[in-house]
Amino acid sequence: MDASNFLNALTPFNMMLALFGVVAGTVIGSIPGLTATMAVAVLVPITFSMEPASALILLGAIYTGAIYGGAYAAILLNTPGTPSAIATTFDGYPMAKRGDGDLAVAIACFASVAGGLVGALGLLFLAPPLSKVALAFGPVEYFWLSIFGLSLIASLSQGNLLKGLVGGAFGLILSTVGIAEISADVRLTFGSQTMIAGFEVVGALIGLYCIPVLINLAAVPDRHLKVESEVGSLRILEAAKVTLKSKFNLIRSSVIGTVVGILPGAGGSVAGLVAYSEAKRTARPEQRFGEGEPDGIIATEASNNATVGGGFIPTLVLGIPGTPPDAVILGALLIQGVRTGPTLFEGGGSIVYTFIYGLIIATVLMLPTGLLIGRYAYKTIITIPKAVLVPTVGFMTIIGTFAIRNSISDVIIMICLGVFGWLISRFGFAASPIVLGLILGPIAEQGFVQSWIIGSATDNLWGMFFGRPISLVIVAFTILSLTYPLIVKRRMQNKKSPTDLKAE
Repeated sequence: MDASNFLNALTPFNMMLALFGVVAGTVIGSIPGLTATMAVAVLVPITFSMEPASALILLGAIYTGAIYGGAYAAILLNTPGTPSAIATTFDGYPMAKRGDGDLAVAIACFASVAGGLVGALGLLFLAPPLSKVALAFGPVEYFWLSIFGLSLIASLSQGNLLKGLVGGAFGLILSTVGIAEISADVRLTFGSQTMIAGFEVVGALIGLYCIPVLINLAAVPDRHLKVESEVGSLRILEAAKVTLKSKFNLIRSSVIGTVVGILPGAGGSVAGLVAYSEAKRTARPEQRFGEGEPDGIIATEASNNATVGGGFIPTLVLGIPGTPPDAVILGALLIQGVRTGPTLFEGGGSIVYTFIYGLIIATVLMLPTGLLIGRYAYKTIITIPKAVLVPTVGFMTIIGTFAIRNSISDVIIMICLGVFGWLISRFGFAASPIVLGLILGPIAEQGFVQSWIIGSATDNLWGMFFGRPISLVIVAFTILSLTYPLIVKRRMQNKKSPTDLKAE
């Protein structure tokens, strides 16, 4: 970690790669269906002729740009551009509907840059010691972590815990359709060859989030978003003040994202959910999460961008991808002959540190480019007529869904799930628990089955699930997340004056 590595990252070629990667990633991430994984995978071939450090800088910049880009669609269309932006919709879209979409986009940019810097600095200074945390997680910890994530999204379901749990359970059922994770049994296909592959997560996300929005847009003649005056530019200074005012939430969410990022398989969606839950748990009485609270955007965007740096820790130090984009990047490194593992920082230290400095530079460049792209994205979404907006977004959802597995069946399933999501929304059921059930279901199933097999083989089934310290901590947090809404409700009832009780 010397000055030469930093100077290598500052060469005009590497700076150009960082800027191009951020812009390309932001644009791709903003389109529903074109995930960060796809953004990285599509551009991997152009890195084969580059030096390893330059290739890593480009791929890292694309990755971090795509994670931020997902906030645009989440805020302006109520459709997460990437799965990690799911929780951004909770407060981002309500802000946009009341006329503060420009403020929300700017806040997301500031929070994303701050979270990305914390994650990259964590990678720079804490990679070797933090990588040991990932090794402490076995199958049973991943099972309980999945249950914890599901309990969080259930508790955040618009104040209705029962409906959130029902949605999460339905998502888990959908995740079991097709071939089993461990036994390879074919389940719940009802004889259909199409369902053997199961429900594709990104396609389901597009359908459940985007199609209901398109139906509502087509059904209502009013403008999509409220516009108080002529659209000028993003409210950058106001957004900076709001973000700085919530600096504790910003730092805490960034740390959460970094720590969750080092856990292979967790990713930005889980990190954003945990950070959002913590922000809501420590909220002031006047804050209204779910109704357009800026702290909700800060928590989500800071944490999901921090997972970029955190996810590279197990990828580079242990050779274990922290997230799907990390797996693609790891494959690109192996093709170039770079062997990851504990010795990488010794034998290939110059490559690693040049990349880390390049990732920091790319994150800094994301501030001006993100604000600039965000300004034009906001102006376009605000001013474009519905007759153009609805078919354009609909076309992108179809193309995005088809491109994942080149399957027309996925497009049909996406549309059917979208109509289903619109129908259940009329009865107060949210799409988020279903999507998280789909995401966490395979992780939970694999962890449970593997833990059950190990526990049975060692004749210590109970100890396998409830005898490990990390598991017990996660179980405690799960119980707390489920009971916390009930505790708050009971406290609110106890605070009511006798006059209020008589009036009821």
